[in-house]
Amino acid sequence: MTSKKIYFILSLILIPLSLISQAKEVSPPDFIKTITFKSNTTQGQLPVLRLGEPLILEFDALNANEEDFYYVIEHFNFDWTPSVLAKAEYLRGLDNQRILEYYNSFNTYQVYSHYKLQVPNIQTRALLKSGNYMISIYDEYDELMFSRKFMVYEDLVNVGVRVKRSRDVRVIDEKQSVDLTISTNSINFNNPLETIKTVIIQNNNLNTSISDLKPQYTLGNELIYRYDTESAFWGGNEYLWFENKDVRTSNVGVQFIDLKDIYQSYLYPNIVRAGRPYTYNPDLNGNFQVTAADRLDVDIEADYTMVHFSLAQNELIGKDIHVYGNFNAFAIEPLTRMEYISEKDEYEVSFRLKQGFYNYKYVVVDQETGELDEGAISGDYWQTENNYKVLVYYRDLGARYDRLIGYGEATSVDISN
Repeated sequence: MTSKKIYFILSLILIPLSLISQAKEVSPPDFIKTITFKSNTTQGQLPVLRLGEPLILEFDALNANEEDFYYVIEHFNFDWTPSVLAKAEYLRGLDNQRILEYYNSFNTYQVYSHYKLQVPNIQTRALLKSGNYMISIYDEYDELMFSRKFMVYEDLVNVGVRVKRSRDVRVIDEKQSVDLTISTNSINFNNPLETIKTVIIQNNNLNTSISDLKPQYTLGNELIYRYDTESAFWGGNEYLWFENKDVRTSNVGVQFIDLKDIYQSYLYPNIVRAGRPYTYNPDLNGNFQVTAADRLDVDIEADYTMVHFSLAQNELIGKDIHVYGNFNAFAIEPLTRMEYISEKDEYEVSFRLKQGFYNYKYVVVDQETGELDEGAISGDYWQTENNYKVLVYYRDLGARYDRLIGYGEATSVDISN
């Protein structure tokens, strides 16, 4: 067999593999900030919308060019591989349209434009199917700026969620386990071991989600999941937080402020919490909320400040430390990487954030493997208050896509043994 024939056969094999690869969110360039979804709940969280509920996406562009941005919406299977559905099957109207609504900032040191997209709109009239979606934002040169995942569900099943201490005695003080019960009177589950898929998400962070657990017991039309280890998450710790709604004075978590080209917010230095006693400290589970004192419209009147983070920590060889939170969808990127300052024996980083209330913590990333350790700095405790979302997907025999038929939610406030 000639080398050309071998190359041709390999290309036929590799092309399908590339087509079925899982979709990943793309982080925005540095001039795009504060990407938020707004719904009937709160802003900034992972959007899980009921079918028919509007999707509202907002973001800021800090380059002051009043650029044109366009949006594209795609449908995916439960595992984020591309769906076989044609666009006309899941979307009524057109996408790849320009975002028409934007406003320029008012009375701020940092000049920016605030963009707002709502679906449905004149061009995109409705999303027709439940399931996983990705919305991608492009500039006028057809370059991808960023992408974000969201989910649309049908309320067809009841999803009971309970949080327990880990059943593994080796990590009973550090992990939390999630038990599920799925029940319905409207659907007859056909072969649920194959047709039902589940995804468990801790604190709106898709990066650490647990997916595709099989029901252990079936009682009529009730599916029961009570795993010992497979549904267990590291407990983590309560998030650190700060608020800088007033840029002219220090606030909660802010040691002092300064004004250069824009306001500078210097946070109190943080310490390593791993190995220390657990202390309850109410948080937003990694989320954020834009807010500003004495401002009528925070979308365009809240200013941007350069926020300075510092962590008292000896230098870690072969590992990086990042600031971690939903302010950038829990992404590990160069912007959040901290630099070790040998003179101070601490790690430091600074980047721009819009005024508001922010949760954050420090995580360690292995430089070679990229493995993320969320508890290395903050610790892992079974008492930590965490939020858990459960998504239930169903693909009936012969169906062409994964329907998202149920959604449940619980917190570990009432955690039990």
